[in-house]
Amino acid sequence: MAELIELKDVEERVILIGVETGAGNEAAASLDELEELVDTAGAVTVDKILQNRENIHPATYLGKGKIDEVKERAWELNATGVVCDDELSPAQLRNLEDALETKVMDRTMVILDIFASRAITSEGKIQVELAQLRYRSARLVGMRNSLSRLGGGIGTRGPGEKKLEMDRRLIHERIGQLKAELEEVKRHRDVLRRQRERAHTPVAAIVGYTNAGKSTLLNRLTNAGILAEDKLFATLDPTTRGLELDSGQKVLLTDTVGFIRKLPHHLVEAFKSTLEEAKYSDIILHVVDCSNPQMDMQMHVVYDTLRDLEVGDKVVVTVFNKIDQLTGSQLPRDVRSDYQVRISAKTGEGIEQLQKTLEIILRNQNVYLEHLFSYSEAGKIQNIRQYGELLEEEYQEGGIAVKAYVPAELFATLLGKGR
Repeated sequence: MAELIELKDVEERVILIGVETGAGNEAAASLDELEELVDTAGAVTVDKILQNRENIHPATYLGKGKIDEVKERAWELNATGVVCDDELSPAQLRNLEDALETKVMDRTMVILDIFASRAITSEGKIQVELAQLRYRSARLVGMRNSLSRLGGGIGTRGPGEKKLEMDRRLIHERIGQLKAELEEVKRHRDVLRRQRERAHTPVAAIVGYTNAGKSTLLNRLTNAGILAEDKLFATLDPTTRGLELDSGQKVLLTDTVGFIRKLPHHLVEAFKSTLEEAKYSDIILHVVDCSNPQMDMQMHVVYDTLRDLEVGDKVVVTVFNKIDQLTGSQLPRDVRSDYQVRISAKTGEGIEQLQKTLEIILRNQNVYLEHLFSYSEAGKIQNIRQYGELLEEEYQEGGIAVKAYVPAELFATLLGKGR
C-alpha cells in the first residue's frame, strides 16, 4: 500500500522573479523584501532572477528568453513554484503558468497569505477574507489550473480552495455579507471613538513600515504584552492601550498594521476601518527603523499610504527606532515631521525623551486654565486631574485656586459655559 504524504510537511521551494524598469537597484531591494515575505509565509527561496526591461511584459510579465531561463532553473533546483514581485493580471498569471508549467504566485498573494495566517480576531479574519475574495474573484479563470493541482502552500490559506471553486455569484454574495459585517465593525469603532472624545482622551496612532518596531514600542510604553517578532507583519490586529505620563496626562496608544511597498489595494480597502484609527487620532507616532538601509524609501511609503488614507493635519512625531543598531556618525532626520526622537524600543534608550515630547504636544493642544473654584465645585478638580494636567492646586478661604492645562472641550464645561 502506498504511503500517504502529509502535504503540510512538503517544503515549498520558490524562485523569485522581478522586473527592473528604471535605473538604480529598486527592484533588487524589492526582491530582497519579497524573500522576507516568502520566508514569513513559510516557503524557501532557492533563487532570485531579475530582468531589465523598459516595461513589464503585458502578457507574460517576463520576456520569452527570461521565461526559458526561469523554467530551466526551476527544473534544476527542483522548485515547486515561482513568485513574481508585482501583482499579476489574470492573463499574465495564466500565460506564465502555461509557459513555466509550474505554480505561479505574485507578491499580493504572498501578503494575503501572511495576513490569513496572522488574523486572530473576528474583525481581522473578516478583513482578510474580504481582501482575498476580491483579489481571487478577478482571477478565477487565471487560476483554474492551480485549483486542479493537489497541494497546499502559499495562496491556499484563509478562505482557501474551497471558496475559489465557488462560482462568481456565490463569491460576490459572500463579499456582500463580509462588507455588511465590516460596516457593523465600523459602526462599533465609531461608537468607541465618540466615547473617547467624550472622555477627552487624546489618541496617538502608532504607524510605520512593517517590522519597524511598533509593537515593541507599545510593549515598552504600556506593558501591552503583544507579540513582537523580527518578522514582517508579526502583528495584524490593532491594539489600544492607555499611557499615563509623568505629568499625569493620559493618552491612548493604538498600534496599526504595518505598511509595505506595493501594499495590495485589496488590503487597503479591506483594512480601512482599522487604518482609519490614524485618520481620527490626535497624534501620529511614525516609527522608523533607522538601521535599515532602505529607511528613506520606507518613510516615503508610509507618508504615501497616510496620504491615500487622507490622514492630514496631524502632529507627526518621527520615532527613529533601533538607534542601538545604527552604525556611522550621521543621525537620521525627517524634514516632514513636527518632532523627532531617537530611541531603542528594545533597550529603552530615548523612551523618556519620547514621553516628554508627548507631554509637550498634549500641553500645546490643551488650553491654559487659571481659576478659583468654590468648594462646592471640588468635583471639577477631579475632572482636571483625570483629563488634563494639574499644575497647581491651592486651598484658600474663598475656594480652590487652580492652574492647569485642560482639553478645549472641557474648558467651557469647567467654567460653567457648556453642558
